[in-house]
Amino acid sequence: MLVEDDNALAEALALALGGLGHDVRVAASGEQALGLMSDDAATDVVLLDVMLPGIDGFEVCRRIRAASTVPLILLTARGDPVDVVVGLEHGADDYVVKPTEPRVLDARMKAVLRRSAPSPAGSRPGMRFGSLEIDPLAMTVTRNGEELQLTATELRLLLEFADHPGQVLSRQVLLKQVWDYGYVGDSRMVDAAVARLRAKIEEDPAHPVLLRTVRGLGYRWERP
Repeated sequence: MLVEDDNALAEALALALGGLGHDVRVAASGEQALGLMSDDAATDVVLLDVMLPGIDGFEVCRRIRAASTVPLILLTARGDPVDVVVGLEHGADDYVVKPTEPRVLDARMKAVLRRSAPSPAGSRPGMRFGSLEIDPLAMTVTRNGEELQLTATELRLLLEFADHPGQVLSRQVLLKQVWDYGYVGDSRMVDAAVARLRAKIEEDPAHPVLLRTVRGLGYRWERP
């Protein structure tokens, strides 16, 4: 689903992405996008413009993320770091600064869709860290017996840390392993995703005991 209020741009993007093999539905406003999301669960990925009339893209992102783990990419003409971080903190999986080439969007969508694909059967055994239990085969995470609602990106990030306990993982390594970026990406995505993940898995996110920051280097997963 493409959420874009500029009709000419929406038509051009839909046509170009359709030519690349995507079935594109267009919503011209945040309200329309939320209505389509509630009426139909068949959306595989959302391309969401930030500057929308009525409900802006950040609020649409927050509402979609509260109800769904569908991969979501922000489209923004504003490269301001604050805007980027706000979008990522609202639950976006990635962002693209407009204008951009359709093939770039195609690559970004394929990357988030790969991240949302289930792990191959038998690839990892279950893991337990204190009150946190991770079942990579069922793609579920529970804390104190209660299942947590993680996005595909958050789950892949958690698995990457849990697979390397005690090791410091840099932001660039995480971008490559989790976001599937073979180039220098934006480390702000890592920091925002770590903050969202901590809010879900830590008893006290302000004082994390599992996912620790190593200043100037990256993050380290600790065994409790």
